[in-house]
Amino acid sequence: MHRFYLPREFWQSSTWELSGDEAKHAVKVLRMKEGDSCIVFDGEGQASSATITSIISSELVYLQPGNNYAQTPSAPLVLELYQAIPKGGNMDLIIQKAVELGASRIIPLVTEHTIVRLSAKDAIAKRKKWQRIALEACKQCGQNILPSIETPVGFQQGLVSFGKVPDQLYIIASLAPGALPIRDILEQARSQQIHRAAVLIGPEGDFSPEETAFALQLGFQPVTLGPIVLRVETAAFFCLSALRYALD
Repeated sequence: MHRFYLPREFWQSSTWELSGDEAKHAVKVLRMKEGDSCIVFDGEGQASSATITSIISSELVYLQPGNNYAQTPSAPLVLELYQAIPKGGNMDLIIQKAVELGASRIIPLVTEHTIVRLSAKDAIAKRKKWQRIALEACKQCGQNILPSIETPVGFQQGLVSFGKVPDQLYIIASLAPGALPIRDILEQARSQQIHRAAVLIGPEGDFSPEETAFALQLGFQPVTLGPIVLRVETAAFFCLSALRYALD
């Protein structure tokens, strides 16, 4: 059944309104009609059945709320991705798949080796685009909790601004000597019953030595992902999958 996003603040009304992109998707893309059923979710874990009662235009659709589904419980693992922005459109793919893999929040970073450079205006526009990609991923995979995509920031500012949380595992995928196998770090975290984790993934060419040193100073543990040098997006998916398998 088709799924649509409606923030919780609008659920108190006896009639629901889909507007903007959500209405366009229903009318222009899916060609839905009056009387069609759908699922509406609020991005905070709640979902409900609904029926289209009136299509005013491609910008406004009215729904009749139905029965609420069981509240989606909070994920056992709170998972954050600190991701250096890669070149091309790979960040779009990373956002999409990170949502499918259960990321709770994604922090895009501009590092020394990041090829893409963003003005303040461009950073806001990118954040809006990536949040929309995250929303579409939620609709596709049945996820009722919408992850937060932060506005891109510089490397040090991003790591400091979002800060450390006690009892959270922080790892950095690193090519630097002395990095431990990710398996060893995750086995230790599992024995400690860690339920919050953050992973830091670098750009093409890895982090600079200064950036790696800064991350280690903040408490990130360097891990190696094996003898094969992975592409940026592959490294992100590998780490998120490993964390989910070991700690979720």
